[in-house]
Amino acid sequence: MGILEKISEVEKEIQRTQKNKATEYHLGLLKAKLAKYRAQLLEGPKGSGQKGEGFDVMKSGDARVALIGFPSVGKSTLLSTLTNTESEQASYEFTTLTCIPGVIEYNGANIQLLDLPGIIEGAAGGKGRGRQVIAVGRTADVVVMMLDAAKGEKQKELLTLELEAVGIRLNKKVPNIYFKLKKGGGLSFNSTCVLTKINEKMVQLILHEYKIFNAEVLFRDDYGPDEFIDVVVGNRKYMSCLYVYNKIDQISIEEVDRIARQPHSVVISCNMKLNLDYLLEKMWEYLALMTVYTKKPAKKPDFSDGLILRANCTVEHACHAVHRSLVSGFKYAQVWGRSAKYNGQHVGLTHQLCHEDVLQIVKK
Repeated sequence: MGILEKISEVEKEIQRTQKNKATEYHLGLLKAKLAKYRAQLLEGPKGSGQKGEGFDVMKSGDARVALIGFPSVGKSTLLSTLTNTESEQASYEFTTLTCIPGVIEYNGANIQLLDLPGIIEGAAGGKGRGRQVIAVGRTADVVVMMLDAAKGEKQKELLTLELEAVGIRLNKKVPNIYFKLKKGGGLSFNSTCVLTKINEKMVQLILHEYKIFNAEVLFRDDYGPDEFIDVVVGNRKYMSCLYVYNKIDQISIEEVDRIARQPHSVVISCNMKLNLDYLLEKMWEYLALMTVYTKKPAKKPDFSDGLILRANCTVEHACHAVHRSLVSGFKYAQVWGRSAKYNGQHVGLTHQLCHEDVLQIVKK
């Protein structure tokens, strides 16, 4: 029996099993097996030495955004509208057959936008070019899930399942579970809160499925088997995701209002160029980027060319962005802007900067 057949059997068994106290250990084991088989599927056959043909492109710019969605939802149209890149557009499915990069220039930053081929159901199992598409998606800083406003909820549900099958967790935080392998001593289990979804016996059964018999486990919040398996597997990717509902010109205004109020959602129309400015604002927010301007002594700041940094960065990060040798000769810095208590405040390397601050670095 191949990996795909094993995965199918386990999935069917999970669906058949009723969820109650008597079956919780059985379900926990099935979920552990499913995660193990899916990891084997992604790794490919051992010893084959062959890799599938990929279509990843070199990472460039200040951040990378991946456009993921089913065929014919408007990904290519969005890429062509937001960037100077032409991606083939047509009313039939699978117009895009490879990864097409474009660059969005926003707030002085160059954001790489990748138009990926449309995903189909079963992509995580290798149907279409799904595994290649999802592999490229893992390299992005933010995922933009493109959905058809008329059938968005169903598409969103299916795409989330496909991405979760290959270890991509959208808009979720890393579980606050401490897990460490030991050389001996068996299982050391503890928690800082009351656990309602898992207990020591289930943790032990899951670890045995992975041939782990000696470990230290500490739950700092009330998590279930799924989150614990993610921590044990250790290759999960936690990503911010924007759900972009396209073709809002084809649905009622009441439906547009309902969709727009959902968490992490943006409504747009590529054909009529509606709400694209707001999409760029949200993209910038989810990428957690900020611009810091530099100035030389007795001169005005250079507002034409700022440093693009991650949110909550410090003066030290800014120094590294200017030149890697700057930190060793650093004396102090002066800051103008929201992070400063007063204009021209003298600060050290650990001072946290804000968006659109002006920074002057003084060397020894």
